[in-house]
Amino acid sequence: MTPRSGRRWRLPLAALLVLVGVAAARTLPPGSPAPALRPALSGERRFLDLPGIGRVAYYADPRGDGRPLVLTPSVNAAASAYEMKPLWDAYAGTRPLYALEWPGFGSSDRPDVPYTPELMTSALAALVSQLGGDVDVVALSLGSEFAARAALSEPHIRTLALISPSGLGASRGTQQASAEDDGQRLYRRLRAVGTPLYALLRTRPSIELFLARSFRGPVDQGLVEYSLETTRQPGARNAPLYFISGQLFTPDAYRDLYSRLGVPTLVLYDRDGFVSFDRLPEFASRPGVRAVRIEGTDGLPHFERLTEVRAALDAFWGENR
Repeated sequence: MTPRSGRRWRLPLAALLVLVGVAAARTLPPGSPAPALRPALSGERRFLDLPGIGRVAYYADPRGDGRPLVLTPSVNAAASAYEMKPLWDAYAGTRPLYALEWPGFGSSDRPDVPYTPELMTSALAALVSQLGGDVDVVALSLGSEFAARAALSEPHIRTLALISPSGLGASRGTQQASAEDDGQRLYRRLRAVGTPLYALLRTRPSIELFLARSFRGPVDQGLVEYSLETTRQPGARNAPLYFISGQLFTPDAYRDLYSRLGVPTLVLYDRDGFVSFDRLPEFASRPGVRAVRIEGTDGLPHFERLTEVRAALDAFWGENR
């Protein structure tokens, strides 16, 4: 899994390509077809059609009572709904439950088209519209920016819970796209070496290295295995190149998104190797916003402190029925 902040590579290009060649020779036999991607979660895997993209996948388990809960993962080189599996398993059967896979990731179609924050947001808005009623949304990392953007125009999003959200600190690397060209120049450079670059990003050592920065304890091996599988699907490199070049981030997410929210919002955080929370105190001082620190975690608290995460979520929803 790549850094969620989209940091620049610091290796010289020639050295990077040598590493890519070694990694590819070890892990990607020539001509090997990608196996069909198995479901990331229990429940039914469904699809909705999004103009310009095709099929967008989501998982559905409509059992239970109360307001439907929509889960959205992060965005990185190996993003999928599996990132929300602990929460899915915890709430399945207790309330109607849905999990979105962003365009270009997981079981969604992965065409070679421009990927933008507006495109990602439209996928979440389409799912909420299809559900046809009020929902609670839980979003992870960069997915929080898309969820916040959707909540600004979608009245059916009644609450937001943001897990280790991006956009609340100083930008890092390519997290904020270049003011000069919005990351276009970097994207063109990355695209020129896109296939070998992505071949490196999707190796087991690379995925384990970056996941290790999101776990305080042992890395969840189920997440590692699913990350390997999802990065081997056709078109898997297309959307991540927009992420790495910074084009999926909102340059000033606090100003343009978070500070404008009018729905009850919960932020769950502790430490994160890829984002910072410099502006979280300012955000938490706004009406309707709460911040809960999940001690002992590094960006994926629902994997390592599920009991504490669920207690914070349940208390938040109990106050905002």
